[in-house]
Amino acid sequence: MINIKLNKVNISNESQFVLIAGPCVIESEKHSLFMAEAIKKICEKNNINFIYKSSFDKANRSSINSNRGVDIKEAVSIFKKIKNNLNCSILTDIHNEYQCEFLANEDCVDILQIPAFLCRQTDLLIAAGKTNKIINIKKGQFLSPNEIKNLILKIESTSNKKILITERGTSFGYNNLITDFKGIEIMKKYKYPIIFDATHSCQQPGGLGDRSGGNREFIEGLSKAAAAIGVAGIFIETHQDPDNAPSDGPNMLQLSNLDKLVSKLIKLDQVTKQIEL
Repeated sequence: MINIKLNKVNISNESQFVLIAGPCVIESEKHSLFMAEAIKKICEKNNINFIYKSSFDKANRSSINSNRGVDIKEAVSIFKKIKNNLNCSILTDIHNEYQCEFLANEDCVDILQIPAFLCRQTDLLIAAGKTNKIINIKKGQFLSPNEIKNLILKIESTSNKKILITERGTSFGYNNLITDFKGIEIMKKYKYPIIFDATHSCQQPGGLGDRSGGNREFIEGLSKAAAAIGVAGIFIETHQDPDNAPSDGPNMLQLSNLDKLVSKLIKLDQVTKQIEL
C-alpha cells in the first residue's frame, strides 16, 4: 500500500486513520478559528491526527441564491491564520485551474480536493496534479469504483503520485445516495489511501428543491462500518449549529457529538489494523 507523508503524518490504508473535519464552507475568520481549535482539542484528547477542512466560494450549490462562502483571497488569509495559530494541516476544494495555480503559490493549503461533480474534468485534474500538492479526488456519485483508475492516471500523468481517493456514496434514484462498501475494497487494489466521507454519504443531493437535504443520524453507523474494514482517513463535516449552517447542515455532524464518535472509530480502527494500544 502507498504511504503518503503529510508533515509528520503517515496517510495509508494500513496506518491509524486520519480525521479530516471541519464545517462545509468558510463562514468567517472567527468561526473558522473557533471550529479548527475545537476539533484540534478533540483530536489531541484522542491522540488522532487531524486535517482541517473547509471550502471557499463553493461553485456547485443547488441554487443561484445559495450562500457560496468567501472568495479565494479571503480564504487564504483565514487558512494562514489557522495554520500559524494552530499548526493544522488544511484541505480545501478547488473548482478551476486558476484556483490550483493561485493556491500553489500560497503556503497555506496542504491538500487540494477535487469535488465529486468535477472528478472527470481532465484539465482540472492535470492543473491540480501540477501543483505537486496532495490531491484528494472525491469519487463522483455517478462512477463505479473500477472507473477511479482513469482519474488516478490523469493525476499520475503530471508525475504527481500523492493521491487520495474518497468514497462519498453512489446515486440511488433521485435525491438519494447509498454506500456500497464493496467499492472501498475494490479501490484499495490501486494501492492509494482511501478516505471515507461519512457526512456526504448521508446527503440527499437537491433533496429540498433549492438545496440539499440529508440524514445525519446515519453518520455514526456508516463511519463505524468504514473504520471496521480499514481506511486511511475518515472525513466528517461538523458544525456547532448544523441546523443553521449556510451549507450542508442536514448532513453535518453536531460538533458536540464528534468526541464520542472519534473515540469509537479509533477502537474499531485499532482492531481492524491490529494497531497496538
